[in-house]
Amino acid sequence: MAGFQITRQLRKMRRDWDRRARENARHFVVTDRDQWSDAEFFASGEVAMQEDILNDLTNICQGKDPRAMRVLEIGCGAGRVTRALARFFGHVYAVDISPEMVDRARLAVAAFPQAHVFCNNGKDLAPVRAASPEPFDFAFSCMVFQHIPSRAIIENYVREVHRLLAPGALFKFQVQGSPHVRETPGDSWIGVPFSEPQARAMADRCGFEMRYQAGRGDQYYWLWFFKRSSA
Repeated sequence: MAGFQITRQLRKMRRDWDRRARENARHFVVTDRDQWSDAEFFASGEVAMQEDILNDLTNICQGKDPRAMRVLEIGCGAGRVTRALARFFGHVYAVDISPEMVDRARLAVAAFPQAHVFCNNGKDLAPVRAASPEPFDFAFSCMVFQHIPSRAIIENYVREVHRLLAPGALFKFQVQGSPHVRETPGDSWIGVPFSEPQARAMADRCGFEMRYQAGRGDQYYWLWFFKRSSA
């Protein structure tokens, strides 16, 4: 029964995000405004890059040359941050559940041959595993898991990332952290909330050390999950 429920949620998520992409993809990626020019949209991705990546390179790169790093992004949407990642890192692999969004993201990174965008099923990273057997040095996701209405789906993503990351590498991502959010299984806009104990328990179950957090109790609850090194 649980598997059927997840399949139904995933189908609805894809339908909803395809519809949003057709209506106004960039607005639904960043709702600050209704209309975004190319320059404005991608500049907002550079701002996110500065605030969430470039200000945190000690944790992210761990001494590695960014141009030699392999980076994974979950929920790339229309390629806003994917493009910024591709300008900085050596290899970028990104996934999204919506074929409509993936088409736009591929256009966004068309000038970057080292960036690869895949449509996935909304719960795992099978297309990335098939395309790239080498381990990743960093995984990232922002403003994505806040929309997923199932802890089981989110945790499956975390397990998949663990499978693909090199030992010691970081998965930096956001979840919905507001305790005032009501869990609504059929909703694909307001995702399921996480408390700090729930986030830490998920990290432990999936083989990560939750080393840092920011924004606890907020809509944008940042988590730093480091893959435990082999004994």
